[in-house]
Amino acid sequence: MVLLVVDDLFFSIKVKTAAQHLGTEVFFERTGTDTLETIKDKKPRLVVFDLDAAKLRPIETVAAMKNDPELRAVPTLGFVSHVHADTIAAARAAGIDQVLARSAFADRLGTILGEPPA
Repeated sequence: MVLLVVDDLFFSIKVKTAAQHLGTEVFFERTGTDTLETIKDKKPRLVVFDLDAAKLRPIETVAAMKNDPELRAVPTLGFVSHVHADTIAAARAAGIDQVLARSAFADRLGTILGEPPA
């Protein structure tokens, strides 16, 4: 299962459609208030963050994950507009495992969702 922390409804539909074609279960966290609890409960093989969705507090959540012994091993991936260098730097400083430009994430969506559990 892949958990996506996103608030863009149209992008969520695109991801959900791709996941259905691949037979991959996805779950969406759209509020940002219970993300850590959702990760603990769902135990995803990957957590994907929309780093441009400031109201979801993705940078803070990544930092909290990487400081939590129970969650630090969960792989994280963030996507962001390529022009937001400050957001990319902040995500890396928080400990995110991988950052992709939004367009690269969309291009690689099938590969990202289709990867087997680690």
